[in-house]
Amino acid sequence: MTVANRGRVLRAATSSFLAGGYRASVDDIARRAGLAKQTVYHHFPSKEALFREVASELAKRVLVELESDQGDLRDTLIRFAVAYRKRVLGAEGIATFRTLVPEVTRFPARARAMYAASAGELIERLAGVLARSGLSMDDPHFAAEMLLGMLAGQDRIKRLFAVPTSPKGERVRAARIVDCFLRAYQ
Repeated sequence: MTVANRGRVLRAATSSFLAGGYRASVDDIARRAGLAKQTVYHHFPSKEALFREVASELAKRVLVELESDQGDLRDTLIRFAVAYRKRVLGAEGIATFRTLVPEVTRFPARARAMYAASAGELIERLAGVLARSGLSMDDPHFAAEMLLGMLAGQDRIKRLFAVPTSPKGERVRAARIVDCFLRAYQ
């Protein structure tokens, strides 16, 4: 039951923090979990420790596995682009961004660690794929950062400001971005 309760606390805390940021109360988290406040503190010694755990898990969800097949690079990048955009531009991705960014100044060391374990790791994986691709590039890490920026950039800003976007043609949009990126490195 202890493992199950920990999972309930984490799910409830995730919902609470995504809805209200760090100002979410432990009382609300306990209520959402259907547990006593003491049970929350049994699993996490402080609200800060609970937030760090939730933030770390949310950041890891950004990692999108790059397929390791030796197939067509364009197809691989398009599959990756569609999955990445779905993850970071979807409702949970935007809520995660809104929740984590304001807390960076409160937890700067933790923020750097979360970056390294999520976006930083993703850049490393993508840079590895690009380095083996045969494309003409002198800095695969820069190229990976540029591609990720192209995939999220303005579309993330639109979603953060609640500017309507059309989900139609998501694969077409991802393919256009990948094609633009590939032209830059051919």
